Amino acid sequence: MHESIRVLIVDDEERFRETTAAILKRRGFEVKAVGSGIEAIEEIKNDEVDVVVLDLKMPGMDGIATLGEMNRLGLLAKTLILTGHGAIDTALEALKLGAHDYLSKPCGIEELVEKIDEAWKSNGKSEK
Repeated sequence: MHESIRVLIVDDEERFRETTAAILKRRGFEVKAVGSGIEAIEEIKNDEVDVVVLDLKMPGMDGIATLGEMNRLGLLAKTLILTGHGAIDTALEALKLGAHDYLSKPCGIEELVEKIDEAWKSNGKSEK
């Protein structure tokens, strides 16, 4: 169903990362997961990614800095921002930097799948 959609999950919470990656893989997505913005940049440089699911609050390079670096380097993956309570202003800042959309944590898997599909299709792609 989603086999041609390559998703990168970027979140410093290991349990969230692993659980979400496993669920999305079972849904047919091709998924990789990393724990930091720096790892995300390296992953996107080395392998094509269609949609990035990016946490805002991470130690070191946070989500805003990661998105800014992706833009600076011309890394053109659609990005969904994950934000906890109280970070809506930062999520809006991310939208100004080119993020496709944002989700509030915790988010349901159905909502995440829908947002990934929307982001992927906004690239002018459609499922095969």
